[in-house]
Amino acid sequence: MTNLQLLTFLYLLLFAAFLVNCHSQEKKVYVVYMGEKQNADITVASVQQNLHYPILERVLGSSVAAKESLVYSYGRSFNGFAAKLSDEEVARFSDMEGVVSVLPNTKLQLHTTRSWDFIGLPSDLYVPNSKGEDVIIGMIDSGIWPESHSFSDEGFGPPPAKWRGKCITENNFSCNNKIIGARYYNHEKYYIETDIKSPRDPTGHGTHTASIAAGREVRGASYFGHGKGIARGGAPNARIAVYKACWYYGCSIADILAAFDDAIADGVDVISVSFGVLGFEYTNDPVAIGSFHALRKGILTISSAGNFGPSRAVVSNCAPWLLTVGASTMDRKFITKLVLGNGQIFTGVGVNSIDLNGTQFPLIWGGDAANYSANSFSQTSKGCYPGELNSHKVKGKFVLCEQRSTGIGVLMADGAGIIMPVQTFDEPAFPFSFPATLLTEEEIAKVLGYIRSSEKPVATILVAEAWKDNLAPIVAPFSARGPNMLAPDVLKPDLVAPGAEILAAWSPVASPSIEPTDTRTTNFFINSGTSMSCPHVTGVAANLKTINPTWSPAAIKSALMTTSYMMDPKKARKRKRICLRVWSTQPVNCSEPRTSL
Repeated sequence: MTNLQLLTFLYLLLFAAFLVNCHSQEKKVYVVYMGEKQNADITVASVQQNLHYPILERVLGSSVAAKESLVYSYGRSFNGFAAKLSDEEVARFSDMEGVVSVLPNTKLQLHTTRSWDFIGLPSDLYVPNSKGEDVIIGMIDSGIWPESHSFSDEGFGPPPAKWRGKCITENNFSCNNKIIGARYYNHEKYYIETDIKSPRDPTGHGTHTASIAAGREVRGASYFGHGKGIARGGAPNARIAVYKACWYYGCSIADILAAFDDAIADGVDVISVSFGVLGFEYTNDPVAIGSFHALRKGILTISSAGNFGPSRAVVSNCAPWLLTVGASTMDRKFITKLVLGNGQIFTGVGVNSIDLNGTQFPLIWGGDAANYSANSFSQTSKGCYPGELNSHKVKGKFVLCEQRSTGIGVLMADGAGIIMPVQTFDEPAFPFSFPATLLTEEEIAKVLGYIRSSEKPVATILVAEAWKDNLAPIVAPFSARGPNMLAPDVLKPDLVAPGAEILAAWSPVASPSIEPTDTRTTNFFINSGTSMSCPHVTGVAANLKTINPTWSPAAIKSALMTTSYMMDPKKARKRKRICLRVWSTQPVNCSEPRTSL
């Protein structure tokens, strides 16, 4: 080896060591979880000053570094803190006595009128000698739109005396006697253009889930005329406390734990979380940690199971003290028909709100519209992804695509509508910003055959219709399945609730379709996911807490899991009922079959 080669080798070695050292010194946010709060009377400020700062100072070397590092002090309901730490500092905390776990600040994603009638919860539920407005539901989500009619406080008195929360009123946000508290958490101080720095909900998700759980009755609610009727939540007289921990980029662990810490201390009765993470051990899972400390204070946490079905072993929120909810279908399904120029009619899945008045448009297969200037070819353009289609060939036409997407590729190429495949007809329908329907692969092949055999293929897409689904309820295809990989002997999900094509309140600034750039406005939206099934159970749990205020979380969970009746999809045999009297103190005749819907 020459001297030059030796010097080069040494230089590269030193440079590699420098990079490794820089990487190890790079500071990221971690949560240092220290378990139960030892003294209930100690304030957050006292915990921070007397415990968290000294620990950080000992590891980081100075009081200045400790104060610069600290992001959150958790001390209202449990003990811990979030701080900016290097890999070396994380290792030191992990070995420290009194530290249960050190969690990297991972991002968790949110899981996405007829339903209460379908499951048999009456709108005039009679609760003797009780005050439904004394029950407080804590919603940890993406915020809320307080002006929605679903959150009117008409007829409500002041918040119950047990309430210890507050309302953050930034950016013209206000609470009332229905939404009695609201906070937001964003330790990164990172906001995109559509984010709102307040508890206000710009995405619609938090508004949707809150109205399912506890929305007031709103007559004439619909999504551009679809699903029109009376929208209501499961516990319309319950109060709502909002904890906005979810933003455009997701829900960070540090923010989630801050929300749990506050919700428990504020005095909520039930907590609802429509997000989760796969595969985290309980001591590293923010939902498991937060809900564990809630349980110790007599607060039940209801969580969503996730949307990774129908694969096996993909269920989230597996801690045994959680009530984990999967999604089922209900007896209303939205369908959108495709009518070809030869008179053939195909019934597809979709919520098409665009009325074309029967106008027929030219029909083209995506594979015949390859954007060669962008190195696309037939086998790629048939999927209709952004940039793959030639706008000169697609403009003003319906496009038959062989891959599932949001349709943005067709929109970018100025297409007039889209036809895409769906695995099964049981999949939920989603609203698009332009005419769209989803057909089975067999039907897609038939439409392609028509295009191939016709000199001038044309088609139209009709406005969506609501069909009665006599096979409901079944588990929705997207709903996460067990087994529970963390503890196979703990069955998860615990139960299912309606989570497909649910109409509920929406933020008027949020996109009214799956296309983010859709500029239309709606106050109600049709959405699907275990995010929607979770607040259904939250509303029922709030009612049980109203009727039985002394019941523990375990008692409420047990009642929900052991109260059932048979719903025969084929209507072929008399229904039998297994009864547990939870709704009323009046006698229940369990021998009577349930009235058909």
